[in-house]
Amino acid sequence: MPVTLNPYLNFRGTAREALEFYHSIFGGTLNMSTFADFQSAESPDEADLIMHGQVDGADGVTLMAADVPIRMEYHGISGVSVSISGDDDATIRGHWERLSEGGTVQQPLEVAPWGDAFGMLVDRFGVSWLVNISGAAA
Repeated sequence: MPVTLNPYLNFRGTAREALEFYHSIFGGTLNMSTFADFQSAESPDEADLIMHGQVDGADGVTLMAADVPIRMEYHGISGVSVSISGDDDATIRGHWERLSEGGTVQQPLEVAPWGDAFGMLVDRFGVSWLVNISGAAA
């Protein structure tokens, strides 16, 4: 089995909405399991929270997420960015447009000094994204 590395995002009660949003962008399949599904809810408030969710999107995109249980400390999503890169200009620009809906663009997606189109944003769920389109397509 090959080794894989992919983001696993933690949310405070918004994992379901975030996963559905990312699924609408990246397509593919979406699987979600709640704490109740695994008999792991320690209170009724935790039952419908997402214990594990996964988007297996097109083009090899895999994104996992979960809700941090109420009883556990949560500091938000900080100090890390999710990166999207490649040379499919139309697809990646489409991802950029959707991810920026309700979010904050920190650096517009435009040609950078190294020749690629590059942009940075924080989506409406607080996730930082770096987007890079190879120079030939930029």
